[in-house]
Amino acid sequence: MSLADRTGPTADEYAGWRKRFCNWGRWGADDELGTLNFVTAEVRAAAARLVESGVTVSMARPIDTFAGPANPYPAHHMIACEGSGGALDYVGLFIHGFTQTHIDSLCHLQTADGRFWNDKPVAKSMMPAEHSGTIDFWRDGIATRGVLYDIPRLRGTEYVQPGEPVMIRSGRYRYDALHPDVRPSFGCPTGVHASAVEFLYETEASLLCWDWQDAPTDQQGIPNPATHPIPLHVHHMLIPYMGMPIIDNADLEDIAKACAAAGRWAFQFVCAPLVVPWGTGSPVNPLAVL
Repeated sequence: MSLADRTGPTADEYAGWRKRFCNWGRWGADDELGTLNFVTAEVRAAAARLVESGVTVSMARPIDTFAGPANPYPAHHMIACEGSGGALDYVGLFIHGFTQTHIDSLCHLQTADGRFWNDKPVAKSMMPAEHSGTIDFWRDGIATRGVLYDIPRLRGTEYVQPGEPVMIRSGRYRYDALHPDVRPSFGCPTGVHASAVEFLYETEASLLCWDWQDAPTDQQGIPNPATHPIPLHVHHMLIPYMGMPIIDNADLEDIAKACAAAGRWAFQFVCAPLVVPWGTGSPVNPLAVL
């Protein structure tokens, strides 16, 4: 199916994706990489050959230390200088949400029937019953070929209009800049439609990096698979069933400009999660190397 012919799933089709796009056992019962298995040594070497100018572009937002509707748990940053003998920084932050740039590990979400990636059991704490699916398994980092899907540029708009969800760059921060009177909320006014799941599976994508996250439920055309108001139509399929990492809240404005200036949309992509034992995610600074 071409992108032009791709249509959104019905509720029954979406429910069937839990089996159709499930990668459990594909790389063995003890697999901890999920779709990162697609990033082979040959893929990493080929990605390195994409580097032409050597220009690097960060895709991370600044750590957000200000409370607001979109950031009810602001990060802490304190600098101790006087009497300390040096400059010492303390940083503490709530990893998940809609402001901090972070990567979700495979134990971040459960399936509809309460299992983690690769059919792993859930403990009473709601964490994995065994050490599985956590961020520390990705300590070697991710280096692969990145491809930017710049939908606002394709459509000739500043950002994706609410009611017209797509993938993957939605122009979130252009929207914020052009709507200074609209306070960001804990959610997204538009974003990525569930139909992106099919495309990501069929193209054997290894990772999803986006600015706005799942589009609101009223723009999806199917019920929210989550039991809370935050829509998780894409998250729900990618993390526990497909085993695909997601980098949330990336800032894709600079890489969009750099790709447009270079006339190409593929580059070397590099990301190194912190080694947090049993962590459900990690703050990250994903980089594009052109």
